[in-house]
Amino acid sequence: MLHSTDVVIIGSGPVGLFAIFECGMLRLDCHVIDALDAIGGQCAALYPEKPIYDIPAHPQVTGAELIDNLERQIRPFNPTFHLGHQVTHIDQLDQEGKSWKIKTSKGTEIHCKSIIIAAGVGAFGPNRPPLDSIENYERSAVQYYVKSRETYRGKNVVIAGGGDSAVDWAISLSEVATRVSVVHRRPKFRAAPESEARLNDLASNGIIDLITPFQLEGLEGDGESLKAVVVKSLDGAIKHIEADHLLPFFGLSMNLGPISEWGLGMDKSHIQVDHLTAATNRPGVYAIGDIATYPHKLKLILTGFAEGAQAAHSIRQFIYPDEIVHFEYSTTKGIPTKEEKAA
Repeated sequence: MLHSTDVVIIGSGPVGLFAIFECGMLRLDCHVIDALDAIGGQCAALYPEKPIYDIPAHPQVTGAELIDNLERQIRPFNPTFHLGHQVTHIDQLDQEGKSWKIKTSKGTEIHCKSIIIAAGVGAFGPNRPPLDSIENYERSAVQYYVKSRETYRGKNVVIAGGGDSAVDWAISLSEVATRVSVVHRRPKFRAAPESEARLNDLASNGIIDLITPFQLEGLEGDGESLKAVVVKSLDGAIKHIEADHLLPFFGLSMNLGPISEWGLGMDKSHIQVDHLTAATNRPGVYAIGDIATYPHKLKLILTGFAEGAQAAHSIRQFIYPDEIVHFEYSTTKGIPTKEEKAA
């Protein structure tokens, strides 16, 4: 199937979604491609109920709420989504970089004038602990992220890991689970100081069990339902922790896939961009969000939002260099009407 549009955005996480809004405000139509089957990226797939505290004007918002708000914000611009598609090829059709052909894993072909890569960390999946038969329990008892706290109400939960996800979810699930046990290979955690202090306070009051310094050793159950998690200390001591669920939070494995083969200026697993425009080394191709890098960058969602605005304005100027666009605040400009977008 062949499509034509102004901008193709690769990635539908929060930064990619806000880029749709910024492009729409500049009367640029967008098609959006994402390997996942739903919009939202990691916020929707991994942390829908996890609170986010650094979104302006939202003292606290969950990942799911943030994505829902962004989806409503872009609705007037009618973007076209190609979900469950992975970009396999991008081909430059002209010397200036104002004509591109994109192909996806499902045979879709899109011609566009510019590309925004908002792929976050690329394709992602959990880092699985090397436990025998863990795959058998992944259907029911072992989860690598929390979609709903209610799943764990009245259950015995073992959380493994020492980062922010492990600590934050231990604190949160202690409100609904019968028992939460946290297994970590050392007493010190790699979480925000306030969160670690809260975790230690809950442990001191007997609400959470801290199992340190221990590591995962094995699982006990019938191959589907979990009965206990076996842990082992550095000196060989063994413990059996009663468990209905195991949540191993050992981070994500990242895979950029074909992106690394597109001739972009790569810095390890990131794309180097001009911090003023979000432009890559290829004309007409921009990168924003976690995948983009430049000196002194802050990896925050709000940084990605600003990069989306920079990319949209840069693209408008790149595509239509002879057209004078007077920047206006949304408070005075409002959302472009159908007539304005068609003009």
